[in-house]
Amino acid sequence: MSSSTPQRRGNTRQRIQDVALDLFAEQGYEKTSLREIAERLEVTKAALYYHFKTKEEILVSIFEDQTRPIDEVIEWARAQPATLETKQEMLRRYSNAMVAGAQLYRFMQENQATMRELSIGETVRRRLFTMVELLLKRDAPLTDQVRCVSALFTLHAGMIFLQQVEGDPEETRQAALEVAIDLITQAHHA
Repeated sequence: MSSSTPQRRGNTRQRIQDVALDLFAEQGYEKTSLREIAERLEVTKAALYYHFKTKEEILVSIFEDQTRPIDEVIEWARAQPATLETKQEMLRRYSNAMVAGAQLYRFMQENQATMRELSIGETVRRRLFTMVELLLKRDAPLTDQVRCVSALFTLHAGMIFLQQVEGDPEETRQAALEVAIDLITQAHHA
């Protein structure tokens, strides 16, 4: 199999998710059929239906599993005092969570129209707005609010757009994290 995702043996649901995400990334969500997913898995369509009835069910399950760490970051940040240290740690944790779901984030970036049409698009939007709220300093000047929002999206740039930059992807992620932390620190000290 020419998959970029390592296959997890022994768990059919996870194997379906892995293969589906590979196909969605290769040819797009809209152009991938349940039949193709079943063929790649070398199972019948009926066997696939046992676990998932639709492509959307598969995508939603991938999304829920791979973005759970982001909900945990949000939960953690809500339980902490709104200090600079908390915000810096929130960015570190978010960056780590994004690495775990890198292929999904690339898929979401490349399939924005599909994401808007599916229920998970609204979930992504709500999470991002919640994270921005947690990063913002109350009554901050507009430039500092922009810095807070930019810190979050710097991590997204590191994950999606800066992967085209020559060099080690981990170094790129660390550089984006450093810039994000600088932005949040500037916003907090202004």
